[in-house]
Amino acid sequence: MPALMIQGCTSDAGKSTLVAGLCRVLKRRRLPVAPFKPQNMALNSAVTPDGGEIGRAQALQAMAAGIPPSVHMNPVLLKPDTDTGAQVILQGRVLGNLEALAYHDYKPRAATAVFDSWNRLREQYSHLLVEGAGSPAEINLRAGDIANMGFAERADCPVILIADIDKGGVFAHLVGTLALLSASEQARVKGFVINRFRGDIRLLQGGLDWLEQYSGKPVLGVLPYLHGLHLDAEDALPVSVPDAPAAQARRFRVILPLLPHLSNHTDFEPLRLHPQVELVYVRHQASIPPGDLIILPGSKNVGFDFNWLRTQGWEHAIQRHLRYGGKLIGICGGLQMLGRAIHDPLGLEGPAASHAGLGLLALETTLEPAKCLTNRTGWLNLTGPAASTRVSGYEIHAGRSQGPALQDPALLLVPEAGGCPEPEGARSADGQILATYLHGLFDQPDALQALLGWAGLHAPAPFAINAIRETQLERLADTLEQHLAIERILDLMA
Repeated sequence: MPALMIQGCTSDAGKSTLVAGLCRVLKRRRLPVAPFKPQNMALNSAVTPDGGEIGRAQALQAMAAGIPPSVHMNPVLLKPDTDTGAQVILQGRVLGNLEALAYHDYKPRAATAVFDSWNRLREQYSHLLVEGAGSPAEINLRAGDIANMGFAERADCPVILIADIDKGGVFAHLVGTLALLSASEQARVKGFVINRFRGDIRLLQGGLDWLEQYSGKPVLGVLPYLHGLHLDAEDALPVSVPDAPAAQARRFRVILPLLPHLSNHTDFEPLRLHPQVELVYVRHQASIPPGDLIILPGSKNVGFDFNWLRTQGWEHAIQRHLRYGGKLIGICGGLQMLGRAIHDPLGLEGPAASHAGLGLLALETTLEPAKCLTNRTGWLNLTGPAASTRVSGYEIHAGRSQGPALQDPALLLVPEAGGCPEPEGARSADGQILATYLHGLFDQPDALQALLGWAGLHAPAPFAINAIRETQLERLADTLEQHLAIERILDLMA
């Protein structure tokens, strides 16, 4: 069947972006196409309509293809919770936590899930676009590989290598990667794409000619550096150029701690891109600036990250912020940190322990093996202009919170089985703190506008992040149509 795999010389070479753009190009041509990533390591995830969990990048690629996301688009998702271990999710469901060496031994069983999902997608779609992970030249990971060439060989899938010229050394990346592949893998590589080029293409032409002559493989396109391209990141934080200080001073400032195990930072893309908002991630040992709104984000290791917060001075900064009337939002792990305690009796995120929380909300959280994965809709349970504003999002958490604070909920959600609205989250009696398990809280324009107004922004402008995503996908597809040999790529797929 028509299929093509995009592999990168490095992480962040542009694999996810190229697959998303090609999905949109094929959708324009009315070709039923689906994305597929055999194995993904990322802390940004999404909930599928059937209640499974996949990488956020694959959900965006499904959007580009015009189809609903499925657990089979990312059958293996690894969510790191320590430097040597990760939660393993197979076909949308949690298998458990494994150390790196243990997962290496588990990969043959994971491969069964990978090819089961691959075959299911083959039955539903006529074209599949596959994304590799990291680099196929990682010698230490080649045994039992299911993420790159190991998958491509078994699935008999042609491969395009993409490299990022903006980082420098692009010809060394491509030639070196090719040299470290086996003869059959080298033959499987059908061409190259160079990403993020700035300048006059004529200055690059000599290098392109040399590369084609040396390797015997074509350069299928040179993609320009797309300034201001905003697509949900697979895992890494987006790099943005800060505005001039004078412009920043007139904007509403939202500050977040850059937690060591920060998860689902795509929650905050609407804030990062909002024209009236300055979003500031505060890094390790950086001074904590004053802000209008503080957000405690999600975490894959809540106890560890909360202890890190304390060492960085965030507890004092939050108390000072509240004394001066500032607003505070906790999302998922951030909700748990706002409570009195976080209990991990089974050692799900490290050694079994209990951690004292900030104590700003009368609730306690116990981590449990079962994970809540669900898409939800409902309303904000606030007073004033923000009252009863529609919200939608998704829950991804393994904690169960209890306590009197939950009797004053932040949201009222539509129950899955029908009936009366269900209370969710909590808010403080003084109206300064809002906490919820709902990710994607800012994606709906009305909810974003209402929450910014609640937090103190005067006359917040409407801002629709999903419309921005659509615009950016169209811009990306236009760029690929202009700078890639699309017909040649379609021939490769066939």
